[in-house]
Amino acid sequence: MDLGRVMWALVLVLLTPGFVHGGDIVHEDDEAPKLPGCSNNFVLVKVQTWINNTEDNEFVGVGARFGPTIVSKEKHANRTQLTLSDPPDCCTAPTKKLAGDVLLVHRGNCKFTTKAKVAEAAGASAILIINNHKELYKMVCERNETDLNIKIPAVMLPQDAGASLESSLKHGLSVSVQLYSPDRPLVDTAEVFLWLMAIGTILCASYWSAWSAREALIEHEKLLKDAPDELLNMENTGSSGVVDINTTSAILFVVIASCFLILLYKLMSFWFVELLVVLFCIGGVEGLQTCLVALLSRWFKRAGESYIKVPFFGAVSYLTLAVSPFCIVFAVVWAVYRRVSFAWIGQDILGIALIITVLQIVRVPNLKVGTVLLSCAFLYDIFWVFISKSWFHESVMIVVARGDRTAEDGVPMLLKIPRLFDPWGGYSIIGFGDILLPGLLIAFSLRYDWAAKKSLRAGYFLWSMVAYGSGLLITYVALNLMDGHGQPALLYIVPFTLGTFLALGRKRGELTNLWTQGEPPRVCPHVQPANA
Repeated sequence: MDLGRVMWALVLVLLTPGFVHGGDIVHEDDEAPKLPGCSNNFVLVKVQTWINNTEDNEFVGVGARFGPTIVSKEKHANRTQLTLSDPPDCCTAPTKKLAGDVLLVHRGNCKFTTKAKVAEAAGASAILIINNHKELYKMVCERNETDLNIKIPAVMLPQDAGASLESSLKHGLSVSVQLYSPDRPLVDTAEVFLWLMAIGTILCASYWSAWSAREALIEHEKLLKDAPDELLNMENTGSSGVVDINTTSAILFVVIASCFLILLYKLMSFWFVELLVVLFCIGGVEGLQTCLVALLSRWFKRAGESYIKVPFFGAVSYLTLAVSPFCIVFAVVWAVYRRVSFAWIGQDILGIALIITVLQIVRVPNLKVGTVLLSCAFLYDIFWVFISKSWFHESVMIVVARGDRTAEDGVPMLLKIPRLFDPWGGYSIIGFGDILLPGLLIAFSLRYDWAAKKSLRAGYFLWSMVAYGSGLLITYVALNLMDGHGQPALLYIVPFTLGTFLALGRKRGELTNLWTQGEPPRVCPHVQPANA
């Protein structure tokens, strides 16, 4: 893999941050005050529907800050007839009295609280307000409102859900609804497994990288011993095919990734996501093939060391030829069936293989390069998740990660696990970059520990892994505290991981060597001591 393909792989995996969401809730005034009678927490609400007494679609809305609390148990929720408001905006009294029906109204022309008061006075048991956008909107009270003793719940529905219900009512069908807001579990098991998956990926990649580096060093020392006169001046002791990035490429990498992210944001469409799927499949095939060949070569050593010349590809081992068709078929099957419920398994396998392969091929040579790379990525993540809102009026990173304005459920450059025990469903996800970029530094720490013959406790690898796991854990805590709004995972991971490494290096007096050399001092066995 040449440097160009390495840079492409790095840019591909940096695009998406850690991001978990349970539904889009948008509100333009997050500083709206809580008032007496208007102090509810915003909650997602399930709206189960029946058409002519036959169970139909279930929609998701968001409860208002005013009104009573919506029940959390489905068994406690009443099934109630739905009626279309006349006038549609419900800013004035309906033309007919209601007998405890749920009233379906349009947003606009008056305050949300006015609509709720009018509906309550007409005898409605609840009010469903159709938003004029596909997203959900948090309904609050205005600062000068005082009469807020509203006794019926109000729920905002997205535009498409409201249009569907309105169409059924206009066609004379009988529609009834059930409103309830189930609580999410305190601990999301999907996040636990995703945490373990990220830790395990870095663990495997680090040991493979360190093992390859040690084997290459042993082989190099053997060559020096057998032919010292010819090989004493060799500078490169790494294995072939390994690329050491420098500070310039680390900075350039983040710049290129930012340009690519803007391109994705501006050109986001169904066909553009299809192109990303193709690129992901190519990278996934190469990653899966590399991992399988490395694993199987332990048992099929002869096939792994026998080569045949293939047009356009050069010398290829027989083992690679045997494994490649399986990898290609696996990626193609995932691409075709990626919208089915279990497709996340294939996506995770391809993604993990790609990350491990990149961590095996791309290396940071010293702590200086690792610090520059992670610092740039730290600023990159924060800017495109948070600061980009002020320029683009929405978070560019989150829009790209979710695949907004496309028919796809997000871009493929992330690991995902379904939230099986969450009544709201969805996925817990983490971007490739949040595993790979810290993984470059952690893999470097294990290579250094093995070269310096350090024990696990006296080295840097164990504490770097602990720091990474702690940073990722804090990320998920922040996600839950922020109601599932996307968080830049590197905001938490980089200070933990890089800070731990720098602090340990300084405490042990090895920071200078780690910063510049990236390997412990070695005495060349061919150089005789002065007093010999």
